[in-house]
Amino acid sequence: MKRKIAAIFAADIAGYSRLVAEDEEETLRRLASYREVVDDFIAKAGGRIFNTAGDAVLAEFPSAVDAVRCAIDIQESLRTRNMAYPPSRQMSFRIGITIGDVVERDGDLLGDGVNIAARLEGLAEVGGICVSRAVHEQVANKLSVQFADIGAQEVKNIPTPVHAYMVAMRRENGTYATPQIKKVAKAAPAPNWMWPLVVGVVSVVAIGVGGFLYFAKLETTRTSASAAATAPNPAPSAAALSPTPTMSAKAPMPMPTQMAAAGPAPMPSAPATSGGKFPADMVPFIGDRVRGYLAGEYSAAGDYKAFALNVGGYTGSALNQPNEEAARNAAIEQCQKRADAAQSPRRCELYAVGNNVVYTHGKPPMPPQPFIRHDAMTERAFASRDFPMVRDPAKVRLENTFVPAAKSRSVALGPGGQYFMVMGASTADDAARRALESCGAIAGVACLVVAVDENFVVPIPTLFKITGFFHAASNASIVADARDEVVRKLADGMGWNAVAVGTAGRPGLGLKAADEQTAVNSALADCARRDSNCHVIAIGPFTVGPVN
Repeated sequence: MKRKIAAIFAADIAGYSRLVAEDEEETLRRLASYREVVDDFIAKAGGRIFNTAGDAVLAEFPSAVDAVRCAIDIQESLRTRNMAYPPSRQMSFRIGITIGDVVERDGDLLGDGVNIAARLEGLAEVGGICVSRAVHEQVANKLSVQFADIGAQEVKNIPTPVHAYMVAMRRENGTYATPQIKKVAKAAPAPNWMWPLVVGVVSVVAIGVGGFLYFAKLETTRTSASAAATAPNPAPSAAALSPTPTMSAKAPMPMPTQMAAAGPAPMPSAPATSGGKFPADMVPFIGDRVRGYLAGEYSAAGDYKAFALNVGGYTGSALNQPNEEAARNAAIEQCQKRADAAQSPRRCELYAVGNNVVYTHGKPPMPPQPFIRHDAMTERAFASRDFPMVRDPAKVRLENTFVPAAKSRSVALGPGGQYFMVMGASTADDAARRALESCGAIAGVACLVVAVDENFVVPIPTLFKITGFFHAASNASIVADARDEVVRKLADGMGWNAVAVGTAGRPGLGLKAADEQTAVNSALADCARRDSNCHVIAIGPFTVGPVN
């Protein structure tokens, strides 16, 4: 680990949970669009995104001036985009910026600087920017913006008050206005003559209450003594011998760092139930450690208990609760606290009450096994710039987050460009499974493991532009009566494979080639024997088109 001073930028969307609850699919779609804007501005300003989840972004900048200028550009750009929507559906960021000492570990930044930036973001107005005094001192004479001093602010988990300033935002006519800070009205002091009266009234009330409590206690003591003299002494009950119900001290720990890209809502599926032993092997999104806890301590515990999770893999559990409602609430609360701490955008849901599964989404869609097929002919070193079907900001996130992360790590990709990273898993297989489960839940269809640790584990074309996932059985470019044969011949999937079609849709295949170019040449030659004007439509698992 190394320490450094950095300008830390923290942003998230105001009212994001409400927006998701009202229209999840539309909110996630717009989030992806807005995040592209944010990521582009950060990259252009020389910033680096070091952590992101859902609607939240954490970035570092080489200077406070760059960070504030970038924040203003982002807010002005998004304000323009929001004008197309009614006020209730506008998606506005709040941004906090500070300068602080941070610790860098595996590409992530930790320390008070990060925590204070997050607290400043919470102080910011909707669509506004809040900065620390250190940032204000650095930029006050370098940027043509105004600030409003809001004074020292008490913020959560920071021992000393943080002196903060609001940044003035642009008006509709292009001018800047100083933010108007609401002043808290102070109550007028009470007249001096009232104090003796107040003291007297309080004294009388205290004497009355004390007398009432004394006589009530005396009566209770007499009643208890009478009951003890007449009632038989019962044997101690099991409930009396049990300790006070508490949350299990061995509840599962928070999951390793995980990142989710925006996509459609989780897939609907019939709920599963279990009346006997808890089906720990069926629980999605979780790692081996939590699964072991569920199979052991959770399954063996008596009622009342509950287990909650979210799509990102964050969990919560409660054992030995006084009733079922308490177990439900405690499990949800623990899970949501962990998800909120990691800024996960997905809400926690009950998975089980007792040993009965109550989760309504079932298992996420998954591809057939094996999830990973190592092939020396196609496997090559991971390079973020070559990651398919995502825009440049996503490639920056992969470079800054996935590449330096601890093993075992994996990235799964969905057909709409959704992706999900899992880092720090116990094994590569566990990382791949969890990435596929979370990606599948987000995308609503089965995803594909693209990378594991340092390598791409599927053929990544470089001669053509990747446009989507290739499914021969339903590909409209291939004539219907030839699709089954293409599926059969591609079933092995090893080596470089290419598919070409001509004017009549007759396919040509290049199979098990040692390199991409050989597969392409073979597919075109095979197509030319049965069709004309042949062109390549697929390489490996992807549909392809010409490079622009």
